[in-house]
Amino acid sequence: MNEATPLVHLFSYGTLQDRAVQLASFGRELAGQADALVGYAQAWVEITDPQVLATSGKTHHPIVQHSGVNSDRVPGTVFEITAEELRAADAYEVSDYQRVSVTLASGLQAWVYVKA
Repeated sequence: MNEATPLVHLFSYGTLQDRAVQLASFGRELAGQADALVGYAQAWVEITDPQVLATSGKTHHPIVQHSGVNSDRVPGTVFEITAEELRAADAYEVSDYQRVSVTLASGLQAWVYVKA
């Protein structure tokens, strides 16, 4: 990436943290830092998309939903990615998820995939 490429933050609490998923989706391993999503609770969703199953190797992925309870926290990793990589993440996520902008525990603004 060159200096002129604008970067965005993407928070992952699930398979986008996996090296194999990053290589398949972005063509590179991402470097990130630990952070947390505040006011969300985590559950699980069954994955039936064959391409996502092949990429992640998992039949169930975590999914989060806004709880509005400040003590609810979902740990994960925040990454800096390009807009093109964000589109690749959109393509990876199944229709159970939607991308929203949130403020993380660290105060960073980031995109995250939550229950649709």
